[in-house]
Amino acid sequence: MQIKFKPNFEKGILLRLAFLAFCILFCTRFQAQQISAIEKKAEAGYSKRFSDSSACKKMQFDALNLAKKNKNIDDEVICYSYLALTQRRLLHLKNFTKYADTAYVLSQKSNRKRTKAFASLVMGTLKSYIDDKPQALNHLLTAYKLFSQADAHDQCAKIAADISYLFSPGSPEKVKKYVREALLHASQAGDPESQLHARLAFGSYLTDTLEDGSEEEWRVALDFFKVTVAYTEKNAEKIVSKSNIGIAYINLAALYSRGPKPIDEKSFLENLEKATAIAKKYNIKIIYRSAIGLKGVYYNEKGDYTKAELLFIEGIKYQKSLPYTDNYLLATFYNSLKEVSIKRKDYMAYYAYDTLYNKYNNLKNNESMQRELQNAEARYESTKKMERIEQLEQENKLEEQNKLLGYAVAGVLLIGLIFMFRSYYYRQRYYQNREDFLNQEQANAELKMQLMEKETIENLAARLSLERRLLRSQMDPHFIFNALGNIQSMILQKDTIPAVSYLNKFAKLTRQILEQSRKETISVEEEIRTLKNYIELQQLRLNNGFDYSIICDESVENDLLIPPLLIQPFIENAVEHGLKPIAKNGNGLLEIYFELASDEQNLICTIKDNGIGLAASRKLKLNDNHQSLSTTITDERLSKMQKDYPSAGFQVLERDSETDSTGCVVIINIPIID
Repeated sequence: MQIKFKPNFEKGILLRLAFLAFCILFCTRFQAQQISAIEKKAEAGYSKRFSDSSACKKMQFDALNLAKKNKNIDDEVICYSYLALTQRRLLHLKNFTKYADTAYVLSQKSNRKRTKAFASLVMGTLKSYIDDKPQALNHLLTAYKLFSQADAHDQCAKIAADISYLFSPGSPEKVKKYVREALLHASQAGDPESQLHARLAFGSYLTDTLEDGSEEEWRVALDFFKVTVAYTEKNAEKIVSKSNIGIAYINLAALYSRGPKPIDEKSFLENLEKATAIAKKYNIKIIYRSAIGLKGVYYNEKGDYTKAELLFIEGIKYQKSLPYTDNYLLATFYNSLKEVSIKRKDYMAYYAYDTLYNKYNNLKNNESMQRELQNAEARYESTKKMERIEQLEQENKLEEQNKLLGYAVAGVLLIGLIFMFRSYYYRQRYYQNREDFLNQEQANAELKMQLMEKETIENLAARLSLERRLLRSQMDPHFIFNALGNIQSMILQKDTIPAVSYLNKFAKLTRQILEQSRKETISVEEEIRTLKNYIELQQLRLNNGFDYSIICDESVENDLLIPPLLIQPFIENAVEHGLKPIAKNGNGLLEIYFELASDEQNLICTIKDNGIGLAASRKLKLNDNHQSLSTTITDERLSKMQKDYPSAGFQVLERDSETDSTGCVVIINIPIID
């Protein structure tokens, strides 16, 4: 699917990239490795490669000597890497290869990601220089991955841009991927050098994807380059690679020349003048030649052949004034002069220019062939070195493996000897002590059986004692006598129907308590029925001095199994100590709520009353001889359950009279038995 860029594409994509960079900056774990003082010195020297090559090399060699003195392999690798990149800038292939190979070989002795990243970067740059694109991509992708892991965003921005150039024009999707990543890393790095490097790569991608006659896409690319040039002019002093500043102007001028006719001549020439000024100021020859060539081509297409011819001749003179001869460029200029001569119908000039063109074109072809041979030789030598390095690595690994194998064999033999000696020694002792051990084991077994029998009897006795106490706590004598007394009073008053109903409830409650005291579990439905009987009998006892409600949450199923007789003692306390003192007023309220806990492993029972509260209840207890052991017994039962159900337990709270009401709240965590 082909992507069509909209006029606001550049603004939108930059906003999205900036937002993504912000998120990554604050949401990822920082792994940036510390940069040493020696690396900073080597980097400072490398930054002078355009302005002062002598000072550049001196600072780098000083840093290298210091790294050797400190015996720091990581710093040595990085210093050799910067030296190699400097030799590339000076077009010294032999030294470039020597320093790059040295950095790569030394990096094998280090485990530091940043060190290996520099070695892969310089090796990838060397492979790119000698036209070994597959190997160049392989090393640069390795360097990109390692610098990404070390959060070196400035290096990642430059490497991603270089990778995009290597993929162009054969893999547009990969070019698009890496120019976007270059912009992302540049925004995280924040330095103008990385920003310009990434923006030039992205601009190159936009230019390469322009369709013929597509004015809309051309304007998108033009706007992007305008923003790039404006950013460059604003941060010119902070940008070390001055050639990139000139390239930004040249690219913008070239884009104007591809625009709708007639082109914006003023902007076109203005950017070429700025590029020329940069070239003259920093002695960047390729920028100067490119500016002259673009001007000449423009005037030639415009029909101003005189200006075009003068510009091409100026370019030839400038090239011949340099200490080295660029036959390719001279052939190009003479070929352009041939075209001008044809348009001017000056055939004598054409013949002269054609003669010179053929001369330099042949020299160019010879140079090209020599360069190919030189690059082929360099690739061959580099490949041999890489194979030798891999061979040495394999030999080292094999030697290390053999050494480890020897240690392992010696260790196994030693362990075998020790094992044989110990086996003989302990075998003798085994037979000697066998009979004593068996006798002791038999005695221990007998003692263990006796202890288990004793423990079983004690546990059974404790359980029976607890059951008796539990049954007594459920059937409090005061409650029984009061209930029977009230029923008797009804019979004497000839209230036969209520008396029979309450007698029925009392009998049913007695039977339920007796049955449930022997059960391990009962259902929630059974528990609620028992509670209703008990509460209604308490209402009878207190002459209906309070109301009650039992509410179950929808999540609570009726067949859930819980331990029996856990809730009734707390209701007894609520009635006896909270509601009974206010029963004469007839406005007491007892509320019971059932709901599942969040873990669905416990049933939470909440009991609220609007009685006199804890403090007042304690004062009344001082003058009351009635003692209820129900809470103590229930606490013992819940404590025993906590071994298998850690959250089992209860808490008693005072209600806030200012915001809620007087009285108490009891919250019981009842385990659900599977």
